[in-house]
Amino acid sequence: MRIISGTRRGQKLFEFDGMDIRPTTDRVRESLFNLIQNFVPEAKVLDLFGGSGALSLEALSRGASEAAVCDIDKRSLELIKKNTAALRFEDRLMVIRQSAEQYLKSTKEKFDIIFLDPPYNKGYIKPIITAIVSGDILSGGGIIVLESDGTDEHGDFDGLDTIKQRKYGRTYITVYQRGDKG
Repeated sequence: MRIISGTRRGQKLFEFDGMDIRPTTDRVRESLFNLIQNFVPEAKVLDLFGGSGALSLEALSRGASEAAVCDIDKRSLELIKKNTAALRFEDRLMVIRQSAEQYLKSTKEKFDIIFLDPPYNKGYIKPIITAIVSGDILSGGGIIVLESDGTDEHGDFDGLDTIKQRKYGRTYITVYQRGDKG
């Protein structure tokens, strides 16, 4: 894995050992950022189910102003911190040790981009997106970028417009936008 574009282009990321984690491939990450490139500059980013932190780190490299990465797995948190330090983004990335559900209940922050890449087929998508909308966590005109597979939910949600959806192998990238700009 590496940073695809921006100020840290080409820099390698530390990865997980073993196969129990499903990182977003470079190809899918590049396609994902091509879909949302106009939203990234100066964006405030939230990366739920952060994994290695690759999505938020890519966003920072491409001009996002700041990022928060949320995960509960100790190995993920260590890897995110290691990647953040290697890319020298410690001043712009906050690591949060909480579940996505806990964080969404407690935060008063608003974000321009929320990356949502939960484990597939675990029932996280609908409750998390519902919590984002009902908690008013997405800024007006902000987007949620959902990575799911064909058996996971990736349909419509109240309060959001589906603006883009692409399929890459078994992976779906769906971009939802908050309808109001306020």
